[in-house]
Amino acid sequence: MDFSLAALKLLCGQLKHARETSTPSAMTLGGILFQRAWLQGVLISGCEEGRFVLDDGSGIIELFLSKESLSQDWKTGMYVMVVGLYVARTGDLPLIKVHKIVDLSPFPDREALWFLEVIEANKLFYLASSEE
Repeated sequence: MDFSLAALKLLCGQLKHARETSTPSAMTLGGILFQRAWLQGVLISGCEEGRFVLDDGSGIIELFLSKESLSQDWKTGMYVMVVGLYVARTGDLPLIKVHKIVDLSPFPDREALWFLEVIEANKLFYLASSEE
């Protein structure tokens, strides 16, 4: 894992435009190289061997949680933040191998703020760097 590459704040719908690169495990989106994605959304299906589905309103993505992450009781309907390795898969849902997951359900304003954070990151960082 190359931790010098940023974890991009994204919506699930944006990940369908990500493309593989010649760098192992790296993807590109709008000219920005990344390995990890930072997403927030609602868990819409439950745990099958550490697998969940996240819906952020723009699309869905499968989450694969490590054994350490499974020590907490994750439930359908929780609003969560996840950061992890993005894996594009043909013919199946895209996948995030979760490194970090946090329950944000106790903070109901987080969902509305997330969309603003993604827009701001796109305007300030992602679009500016792809124009250079």
